[in-house]
Amino acid sequence: MAIAIEAQGLSKRYRIGEYHGGYDTLRESLTRAAKRVGRREHHSEVHELWALDDVSFAAEEGEALGVIGRNGAGKSTLLKVLTRITSPTKGQAEIRGRVGSLLEVGTGFHPELTGRENVYLNGSILGMRQREITRKLPEIVEFAGIEAFMDTPVKRYSSGMYVRLAFSVAAHFEPEIMLVDEVLAVGDAEFQKRCMGRMEDLGQSGRTVVFVSHNMQAISQLCDRALHLEGGRLVNEGPADDVVARYLQTVGATGSERFWEDPATAPGTSVKLRSARVVNADGSPVAAVDVRETVGIEVGFTVLDRLAEPITPKIKLVDGRGDVVFNAIDTSARWRDPAEPGEYTSTAWIPGNLLNEGFVLVEVGVVSHAVTRHTHYAGFREAVSFHVQDPGEGDSARGLYTGQWKGVVRPLLEWTTEER
Repeated sequence: MAIAIEAQGLSKRYRIGEYHGGYDTLRESLTRAAKRVGRREHHSEVHELWALDDVSFAAEEGEALGVIGRNGAGKSTLLKVLTRITSPTKGQAEIRGRVGSLLEVGTGFHPELTGRENVYLNGSILGMRQREITRKLPEIVEFAGIEAFMDTPVKRYSSGMYVRLAFSVAAHFEPEIMLVDEVLAVGDAEFQKRCMGRMEDLGQSGRTVVFVSHNMQAISQLCDRALHLEGGRLVNEGPADDVVARYLQTVGATGSERFWEDPATAPGTSVKLRSARVVNADGSPVAAVDVRETVGIEVGFTVLDRLAEPITPKIKLVDGRGDVVFNAIDTSARWRDPAEPGEYTSTAWIPGNLLNEGFVLVEVGVVSHAVTRHTHYAGFREAVSFHVQDPGEGDSARGLYTGQWKGVVRPLLEWTTEER
């Protein structure tokens, strides 16, 4: 495939505490010079901040590339460099094709003009010709869903109406390369669903899309590959699902495997934890799982002495919002008798099409298998984690819906229907 975007060693330095006006007027320059005459100029402490530091990557034509990272990681700076809003301190980026950017929704709207007039104004700023805007106007208005207000000045719009129209204009611009910064955080749930659908259309139409977002599910669903920026540096790149999963594990300080090598410091008393892993059907550790596929939570533990009561391994799953997905213990006959000393490895298999999409934290432990109470012999709260993703194809409980289902689980149920 041909390369649409190629960045080599992109770096951007800002000097914090130093005044640097890029467009000083003559009066501002003379005023600042006059203040220095006859007195010692006060110098504030200047710090250097590398918002981007030696970032290199390439995006192929027709590829959807996600960019993720914490606030201040350099994501927006990267898009501003690619759109030529700001120039890099070092390095270069070559972009092959007509570029459209959606960095700040509504930039270029004039409050005194009507919605219709602002469509033409904003479309022109984005690079659309008047005939192109006129041809697409019905689609833009329908997508925004505010037809009755198109001849009203936008200063009288609600913030939601304003955003809907602004995104609709930008979303119907048809460049070869689209750079998008966190647009899916705007509007109500219904409109966000439309935005997701439109972004999918852009990606499937053969356009190159660079998409910055804090919505990890959107990145997984819309993007082929992803870049993870941290402190201005590129720390990981690869398939979007894998990069998202490892990013979430970094944020949560967890991974898909954890081992306790030293029994003296391992969690537990008469029972000691040895390991916890998230595994696929083949028993290999995985950080990201397909929502339709079985995933296993493996718990390794050692019983040091014979116990007077039965015990059982236990897991608890918590989603990214902190809600408990479920607790589970092994109720099989294997754990009905008092526990004997030895090393054990138990795996809880979670069926496909049960978990909802998103980040999942796993607590593991060993508890008593008593009827009326549970004694905790060993446990570790945020032992491992993984990311559940839906590629948006095949058979899942999502159906034709493109948004994020609410709830801690998302089962694919069997339905029966009768028609009279």
